[in-house]
Amino acid sequence: MVVVGGGPVGLFLGTLLAQQGVDVVVLERRTGSSAHSRAIGLHPPGLVALQRLGLDEEILAQGVPVERGVGRSRGRQLGELAFDRVRPDFPFVLSLPQHRTEAVLVRRLEELAPGALRRGWDVHDVQDAGGRVDVVAARSPAPDSTPGPAGRAVWRARVLVAADGARSVVRARSGIGTDLKPYPDTFLMGDFADTTGDGSTAAIYLEPGGVVESFPLPGRMRRWVAHTGSVPAASRAEDLASIVGERTGEVLDPGSHTMTSAFTVRRQLARRLITGRQVLIGDAAHEFSPIGGQGITLGWLDALALAPLLEDLVADDPGCPLPAIPSFQDFQRARLRSARRAARVAELNMAMGRPVSVVAGRARGIAVRGALRTPLRHPLARAFTMTWG
Repeated sequence: MVVVGGGPVGLFLGTLLAQQGVDVVVLERRTGSSAHSRAIGLHPPGLVALQRLGLDEEILAQGVPVERGVGRSRGRQLGELAFDRVRPDFPFVLSLPQHRTEAVLVRRLEELAPGALRRGWDVHDVQDAGGRVDVVAARSPAPDSTPGPAGRAVWRARVLVAADGARSVVRARSGIGTDLKPYPDTFLMGDFADTTGDGSTAAIYLEPGGVVESFPLPGRMRRWVAHTGSVPAASRAEDLASIVGERTGEVLDPGSHTMTSAFTVRRQLARRLITGRQVLIGDAAHEFSPIGGQGITLGWLDALALAPLLEDLVADDPGCPLPAIPSFQDFQRARLRSARRAARVAELNMAMGRPVSVVAGRARGIAVRGALRTPLRHPLARAFTMTWG
């Protein structure tokens, strides 16, 4: 098997397959890992997925369990959302920067299948022959290096799995279309020293000027995300600190920041996940607002559903395209359904945080306060932790 993309989803699937003795290669364009990432939230279903690899305890030891979130507006607390009922084994969302999650997966993959992760290979072409796929890749230039002759290699695989992100080269080469919906919303995000006193609690500030979100990170740090309207924001720590201070009253030290990033939001769903001998998972299959942090967990659930199908294919390969195999058809239907559900939750999260008038902001606060003080808070907790079923 060849997996294109060595992010958290590709690494997770590669490790699952290696654990079952499947010969797998994971191709990654980057020559090294990056500490600059948006993803920090590992939801309970994702933590259950990590148990399959025996990595849950190691991950838990590194992250911060977020057991509850509080809603605030105009200096008042609207209520809280506790996660103690979502799952008895993982009654929280774990906060851990993506690069640390990836490092744990890289180490485990190397233990199971030394050399399976091939860094610095940029996929240029995919040739699907129906019963196999040839993956053509060239060496990625190292950062700050003098360009030289590029190495080239071809991997032949029973199945190619694309986990190469929202701008998937494999998806484009395979001709799979997407339904794309851009949004006008922009956000500014940054990590700062935690001076709030909120500890391991997440805080959502529903302010007339736009939502501000605050999440704990390891090392007494805190991530802040602020809606900045429809005009792209500059990635400056001072700007984010000013927005947070104006809307929430919290004082951030720009000198303590370790990362800032401005981003826009869109929804992109692949129209199908399988074609020939190729499968899409993770952001290659579904992209939506990172507000709510569902991306990694949803991609891992894709991988969990796909891995046993690939194992069966190794044991008994009918040699036909994947859409002709009923189990792959079922996989596609189920995973597209989950992606659409996650997209709806992401859109709701984003819509709730848009700028509104003062009057509309008061009405929103009343509605949220009412929801958090009724039994409705329990399904809301399940929705926000991705424990839908």
